[in-house]
Amino acid sequence: MLALIAGTGDLPPALVARLPQRPLICAMRGFAPNLAPDITFRMEHLGSFLTDLRARGVTRICMAGAVRRPQIDPTQIDKATMPLVPRVQAALTQGDDGALRIIIAIIEEFGFAVVAAHRIAPDLLPAPGVRTKIGPTSSHSNDAFSGETCLVQMGKADSGQACVIRADDVILREDAHGTDAMLQKLCASATDDWMSDATADLRKEVKKFLSETPDGQGGRAGGILFKAPKPNQDQRADLPLIGLRTVMMAAKAGLDGIVIEAGGVMVLDLPTVRKVLDAQGMFLWVRPRGGA
Repeated sequence: MLALIAGTGDLPPALVARLPQRPLICAMRGFAPNLAPDITFRMEHLGSFLTDLRARGVTRICMAGAVRRPQIDPTQIDKATMPLVPRVQAALTQGDDGALRIIIAIIEEFGFAVVAAHRIAPDLLPAPGVRTKIGPTSSHSNDAFSGETCLVQMGKADSGQACVIRADDVILREDAHGTDAMLQKLCASATDDWMSDATADLRKEVKKFLSETPDGQGGRAGGILFKAPKPNQDQRADLPLIGLRTVMMAAKAGLDGIVIEAGGVMVLDLPTVRKVLDAQGMFLWVRPRGGA
């Protein structure tokens, strides 16, 4: 039996839609998914939560969706979680990959197999190559090498999975707030509600977006969004993802296109993503690591 620990965003519903059987849906308190959870738990009750899953017959766990670091209330820590406290506290002081490695180790010690989201939905990993009508130029190829170098440096600090490169210069680096928050800095004058509203109907917003800017007439500042996993990242959780909100923000920011690492970044609703990029005269390049 599979349990899905679901965070916010569109990835958890996409996984459930692809599974032949509905998993047991679990959510951490304060991070309600776009699904009806069967179990809501607190980090202070992690030990009890995992014990309960085992009693229910769960053998596999998938973690998908966005979750920020919770504030731990020491008075709420239960008896089953008390032995885990030093490691949970250590996890909360690590970068994202370091923290997830600790949590994954704890989950495995309780007897569960941790399953990556892209193993459940391999179709979310697009094939290598240019996936749009328009492709990158040689200058974009140079920007991609700069982006890869930047992410190697960021990966050493476990600090992010995306950056914006323009004319071979790093303009922005992703922080703990994520890719969309980074891109929003380039869209400071925009007031579109869908940028910050996690519950917005993005398919509806896409239609509105394309009617307002049918051919990218808003102007183009140039540059690329580069996104990839951290070097040596444990890919069973937190594999990078782009979706409609990211793509529309990249267009609003005036970027020329998006470059993602082949086999390392999931794309939600690729047909609509391509439709938006093609309409804006932008490209999506699924680029092998270190290659052209």
